[in-house]
Amino acid sequence: MRVRNALLAAVVMTAGFSSSLTTPVFAQEQEQFFPLLVFRTGPYAPSGVPWANGFVDYYKLVNARGGINGVKAVWEECETSYATDRGVECYERLKGKNGGATLFQTMSTGITFALTEKAPGDKIPILTPGYGRSDSADGGVFEWNFPLTGTHAASADTQLQYVASLVGGLDKLQGKKITLLYHDSPYGKEAIPILQKRAEMHGFDLSMIPVTHPGVEQKSAWLQIRQNRPDFVLLWGWGVMNSTALKEAQATGFPRDKIVGVWPSGSESDVKGISGAEGYSAVLLQPGSGPDSQVVKDILELVHAKGEGTGPKEEVGEAVYMRGVVNAMLSVEGVRAAQEKFGVGKTVTGEQARWGYEHLDLTQEKLDALGFHDVMREVKTSCADHMGSSWARAYVWDGTRWKLASDTWFQADMSILDPLVKTSADAYAAEKKLERRRADDCQS
Repeated sequence: MRVRNALLAAVVMTAGFSSSLTTPVFAQEQEQFFPLLVFRTGPYAPSGVPWANGFVDYYKLVNARGGINGVKAVWEECETSYATDRGVECYERLKGKNGGATLFQTMSTGITFALTEKAPGDKIPILTPGYGRSDSADGGVFEWNFPLTGTHAASADTQLQYVASLVGGLDKLQGKKITLLYHDSPYGKEAIPILQKRAEMHGFDLSMIPVTHPGVEQKSAWLQIRQNRPDFVLLWGWGVMNSTALKEAQATGFPRDKIVGVWPSGSESDVKGISGAEGYSAVLLQPGSGPDSQVVKDILELVHAKGEGTGPKEEVGEAVYMRGVVNAMLSVEGVRAAQEKFGVGKTVTGEQARWGYEHLDLTQEKLDALGFHDVMREVKTSCADHMGSSWARAYVWDGTRWKLASDTWFQADMSILDPLVKTSADAYAAEKKLERRRADDCQS
């Protein structure tokens, strides 16, 4: 085993990655396996690297704190380069390792779509906090998907609410021109239904411009924007697409303070070193940046100070890094909830973990105790509600760092989202010949 670990360490150093690709093997019976589908390579690596580092650092913190009621977190990374086919290969490779996967977090909406049909047969939950399929919030149809803390539809709704706040309210959107500039992928397309519904409700003119992967060619898109002269551009980019958009906006003279991104377009890597990015804002589903939070202090003290940090300590607390931290925390707390039913201090199966994710009750008191006081708000799920909450805050780039635009928390309007989610979930169920879950399947 020591030889194997030494070889793995050598491979990691050769690849230029951190030593977190595989955890140390603990001399302990009870372990909980968390496979990680990451993209540390490819055009989206600037976002994928800190996201993965946040995941791993939090699992290390959990172990430094004594594990999950004594159960050690173990993990293994598999590189997808954000490609759906590679994500499926990683899933098949890891699902049966270390006694079986607890869950999968795909870190990709495209991979989520591909794995949604596999999870029920394998009885492995798919967690997609802040991304994935928006209709998977409906636990009556999507029994194994959990878009905890919000979906892309929730992102679109809170993003538009923030835009409305800039002009004096939703009623002031009447007659405005809004352009959706989106990554032409399952992720970017998730924004369309809710924005179309909002445009119908509030009377604004919505135009939509897709950008082909990876997003480095946008000149024709910004020519359209210059000709149409919208009041706001909603940026739904990822990776290099975001910095390219800000550069093209500057080249065409479009004001950056009229561009509003969503969380995949609101990381430090999207704006650092971009001349003229000041004033650009992004609405981030929880979490946002958290450089002063207690969990960040704990990671720095209990992980990085001991030389066990996964990446540079300077990134600890940044927006996408914190998404990895929160995503890992949600995976752990679902296991902790499952232990309360199936045995405290014991490893739980994927099927048992699903029960935990359907019975999450992260009160503010619990979040405070974990160090997330100023990072996120309460999350409570159920058999029917696999999302649990949809809070977001807006940040503005000042040229050096992201600053809160205000103390306001925006929450997606479920009276608008729920009917859209149900319609889409029902259509999926009809297509796949699925029946909604019975009442007795949802009993505690």
